[in-house]
Amino acid sequence: TAVKLLFCSNELDPSGGAFGGNRGVRPVPPEKGVFPLDHMHLCDLEKKEYISCLKSSGHKSEKCRSFSKKFLECRMEKNLMAKQDMSELGFGKERDMEASEEKKNGRIDN
Repeated sequence: TAVKLLFCSNELDPSGGAFGGNRGVRPVPPEKGVFPLDHMHLCDLEKKEYISCLKSSGHKSEKCRSFSKKFLECRMEKNLMAKQDMSELGFGKERDMEASEEKKNGRIDN
């Protein structure tokens, strides 16, 4: 009888679903921060390059900006995230030019 009570308790749940969710209400995804997983591994190379850079730089993301940019561009090209201007994602033209100059000179400050 105790087991039956556990199963029946969901019938009295005012929130609707068996796990507390509202039935019939469509969830609204956030605008930013969540995008589809790359199930087809379309951007694996870019992801691996970025992660490798993070590991080798002691997880200092500033040193891996070019890899981060390539990864985001790949995701946009493959429709794994909404297309946006890179300046909206923190990749300004002047800043990218500074980074490439530092790379040429072999100098990366942090």
